[in-house]
Amino acid sequence: MTDDAARPPSPEEILAALDAEQRTVATTLLGPVAVLAGAGTGKTRAITSRIAYGVATGTYAPNHVLALTFTTRAAGELRSRLRALGAGAIQARTFHAAAMSQLSYFWPDTVGGAAPRIVESKGRLIAHAADTIHLRVDTAVLRDLAGEVEWRKVERLTFDEYEAAAADRVMPQGADPRRVVDLMKAYEEIKDDRRQLDFEDVLLATLGMIEAEPRVASYVHQQYRFFVVDEYQDVSPIQHDLLRAWLGGRDDLCVVGDASQTIYSFAGASSGYLLGFGAEFPRSSVVRLERNYRSTAAVVQAANTLMRGRPGALDLIAQTADAGVPPEVLACVDDGQEAGAVARRIADLVAEGATYSDCAVLFRVGAQSALLETALARAGIPYRVQGGTRFFDRPEVRQTVLLLRGAARSIVGEPITKTVSDTIRSLGWNPEPPEGQGAVRAQWEALQAIMGLAEAAPAGATLQQFSADLVDREATHHEPSVDQVTLATLHSSKGLEWPHVTIVGATEGLLPISHATTEAEIDEERRLFYVGITRARRSVTVTWSARGGSRGGERRPSRFVAALDTSTGGAARGSGA
Repeated sequence: MTDDAARPPSPEEILAALDAEQRTVATTLLGPVAVLAGAGTGKTRAITSRIAYGVATGTYAPNHVLALTFTTRAAGELRSRLRALGAGAIQARTFHAAAMSQLSYFWPDTVGGAAPRIVESKGRLIAHAADTIHLRVDTAVLRDLAGEVEWRKVERLTFDEYEAAAADRVMPQGADPRRVVDLMKAYEEIKDDRRQLDFEDVLLATLGMIEAEPRVASYVHQQYRFFVVDEYQDVSPIQHDLLRAWLGGRDDLCVVGDASQTIYSFAGASSGYLLGFGAEFPRSSVVRLERNYRSTAAVVQAANTLMRGRPGALDLIAQTADAGVPPEVLACVDDGQEAGAVARRIADLVAEGATYSDCAVLFRVGAQSALLETALARAGIPYRVQGGTRFFDRPEVRQTVLLLRGAARSIVGEPITKTVSDTIRSLGWNPEPPEGQGAVRAQWEALQAIMGLAEAAPAGATLQQFSADLVDREATHHEPSVDQVTLATLHSSKGLEWPHVTIVGATEGLLPISHATTEAEIDEERRLFYVGITRARRSVTVTWSARGGSRGGERRPSRFVAALDTSTGGAARGSGA
């Protein structure tokens, strides 16, 4: 590896790529800082640059910094960017991973013995608890009941407090709150008998340890001095309280978030902590990131129009040279025609020069995926379902990673691209893609993606480093791009982006969902639609169908579709016929 490649960037080099507001984030290293960052405004670049700049200037000791986020994939992305900025020693973890690490470390001395095992299937345990109290529930209701168990814990409610709060909640299948409390108690008893903890218990137990054991609190406070929290609009009461316990009365905390992307209120997330940061930390600085580098001006304007006047909404300013076109709305006769229209739209985009991986189709509920999958398969369009089989779980990918790890122990000095090429050729790959679609093409695409990673490896990187990067990508769900259309729920699309996005099912009853009846619930659905729109870099297509099928009832377009009429000329409307 060359000296330049090995040398970490200087403080000046870290700041060079930042705009004025991002630079303010990066250089405001001490005290409480709230970063209100709109979609596509470079928030991850800003906070990773802040951490790296703090390390490069000697303000931060790497072992005293803890960066927190909410998903394993996001934590992996933070670590990857920090490594590139010369701050690879920083701990970047999810709340649960950080808490679990502390719990495992302190449990033997504070409680005794090894820490309890984590529940693998909450649903199975809840089903067992239901049997013990003679409560009959089906699989779908079990998932809803698991959500109630989680909500009570993240809100830090006692059983009595939950029962009182349940009066204002939509209960699973209209269940009696008292019976749900009975179920929760039975679930806790079974869990205790088995010496198990669920994910929410991990946070509660870690918080309890810090609050009850001065020695634990002292150790944690000595270990971590500076905190950065990404996606702060998603923080729940238990996560907020744990963060305050980690801080221990100090205030060297930087949080970043966007109130307009609060889409997990049902799981306890609250943007109130982000919007109330100044009241909680009176000497805090607030920085607004509103320059959108992702989307065309037309997409940005539609997003702004949708959220205008909502609490905490930012006014995004498009930075791309491409003015773009307003979102297109396609009205279809029924769901089948809608799915066909989506397939044709993607085929047209590819014919115009886009790749399949440039395109995503987003929907409100997972059940909407089936018709879309059928339509895409009939059109010969390759696709992947977000949350389906993961890239690194594919057998050909697992075998490749295993072979490369073995080769790394014996092959020295050979170019990475040659070793990878030889390895995947032994599994049937060749540089030319097979004709048509199907399993053979999907296997080729997976192996080709690994070849692409090898070609993009830094100059001077070793095979051992490359294979270690693959292992890290697998652990953090940081998958390489494969040329397939992505099908995803709107919730699972958060944090991702594509050049072309299609949002399907924009009807009353689906978006907003039928059980969203209060003003707060409708606002959450609006934010979900906003998340979908702001995933797009170049184009947004919104579709809706007047009927669910040949016998489906009549539907009306979503109230949110009207918000796509922007002053740029109005959303184009057409037919999916």
